[in-house]
Amino acid sequence: MKTLMRFHFNSHILLIIYSFCLFQASCQNSGKLNIVADLPSNLEENSGIQMYSDNAIWVIEDNGNKDEIYKVNFNGKITKKFEVKNAKNKDWEDLAKDAIGNLYIGDFGNNSNDRKSMTIYKLPNPEKEKGEKIEAEKIEFTYPEQKKFPPKKSSLYYDTEAFFHWQNSLYIITKNRTRPYDGKALIYKVPDKKGNYKAELVGEFIVCDNQKICSITSADISSDGKTIALLSYGYLWLITDFELDDFSKGKKQQIDLDVRTQLESVCFKNDSTLLVSDEKTGPNGGNLYTLDLSKL
Repeated sequence: MKTLMRFHFNSHILLIIYSFCLFQASCQNSGKLNIVADLPSNLEENSGIQMYSDNAIWVIEDNGNKDEIYKVNFNGKITKKFEVKNAKNKDWEDLAKDAIGNLYIGDFGNNSNDRKSMTIYKLPNPEKEKGEKIEAEKIEFTYPEQKKFPPKKSSLYYDTEAFFHWQNSLYIITKNRTRPYDGKALIYKVPDKKGNYKAELVGEFIVCDNQKICSITSADISSDGKTIALLSYGYLWLITDFELDDFSKGKKQQIDLDVRTQLESVCFKNDSTLLVSDEKTGPNGGNLYTLDLSKL
């Protein structure tokens, strides 16, 4: 009898723990990040986020997904979406916005380093648009330093997943795929207006020496222009006391986020708080997080 009572008691405790885990995003270890919401299951491959209002983000997905942008609230619900006209999702990898609210989609994913031309789509402020479709202008560019498509393994510098907007320019940070891995990221600059450009190489820097957690996957700049955030699969870099164009000479703070999910996106919620998202991989990820910079 005591054994049976103990079994029922233990089963009850396990059920409570299990239910609590489901409520807490499956008891995932989020390290220094605080979970805000589970992202919708149909946005498992989210690759870029940007924030306009206090309780929602705009989201894109990467290669092979729809030519659409989605507004997702902090309860994890899609509240609005637009089909992006005059655009094709070859590999959408990051979002940026400017001071007047234009939204930029970075279609520059290039895993094999074999794309000869990249595109950034410039959209009007999606918060002010009506209907179900939104117009896009094309900012097309090439990397003039790349001569072969793909280049040799030691020169695989031209995949890209990160950029941000400042003043009249877009700053692009490349994702290193070299073998052997040398940890170098390149910084390019293109105008924020419709046209076809040769991207200007304005700087380069060594991120770190572990390819699994050092390659840059997203970037943003604070609204006051004083802090640049660079994200990878586990690390965050905050750059301050810099000058543009080559911000790599600024003061760098490297932060281990104590989590190793597929972190894909970062944007500033305000000048002291970041929003971060990751892709869903098996039982892990697929969340929206906050990071309080004042506590680092």
